[in-house]
Amino acid sequence: MTARSRRGSKSGLSYWARRAFKVAVALALVPVVLTLLYAPSFVHPISTLMLKDLVTFQGYDRRWVSLDEIAPVLANSVIMSEDGQFCFHYGIDINELRGVVDDALAGEATRGASTVTMQTVKNLFLWTRPASTIRKGLELPLAVYFDAVLSKRRIMEIYLNIAEWGPGIYGIEAAAQYHFGVSARKLSRRQAALLTVALPNPYIRNPSKPGPGLRRLASLIERRVMRSAAYVGCLD
Repeated sequence: MTARSRRGSKSGLSYWARRAFKVAVALALVPVVLTLLYAPSFVHPISTLMLKDLVTFQGYDRRWVSLDEIAPVLANSVIMSEDGQFCFHYGIDINELRGVVDDALAGEATRGASTVTMQTVKNLFLWTRPASTIRKGLELPLAVYFDAVLSKRRIMEIYLNIAEWGPGIYGIEAAAQYHFGVSARKLSRRQAALLTVALPNPYIRNPSKPGPGLRRLASLIERRVMRSAAYVGCLD
């Protein structure tokens, strides 16, 4: 290879490296800018799964409601089930993450450590499956930034309006109507608990037709909610 061809090859690699860097920076800026746009209450974000349903012409049911139009027991149930430290952490739960790392280093099965904020940024900006280490690595800084920009009430409002509760069923209003025939405002404590424990796998767990295991989990969440005052104050 001549000196000129080597220089041309290096120049070509440098060009594509610069292009790749610019693309990476542009992609990183998308959630940063969108988070700012999502701050006002009149903006109704959609999730990546909802976008996929639109692109593939499957359609979906989502009816946006403000947090004030949702029975408080529902948000309280979500906190007590999904993220007990929601009101106190800054997007990520350091103690839970430390436990996951310790388990991994010890060769033990790891448990989930996703906060409501992490689940929100995942639903808004990232992919659901596969749940790779890369995705988790992206969730962490995004969750910290999201928490710094938005209030806890706004984060919970967005989460409850984009969470999936079944095929094509997004948001708590559509879920309440679909599973129980009531508005989100009129959900009972039992209904809220059943909807909450269905969240980890809404394709398998049906809150309107719960099996014994789902009913036991719902009863546990109901008991926790009765003692939740110190944990849900940021939503008042």
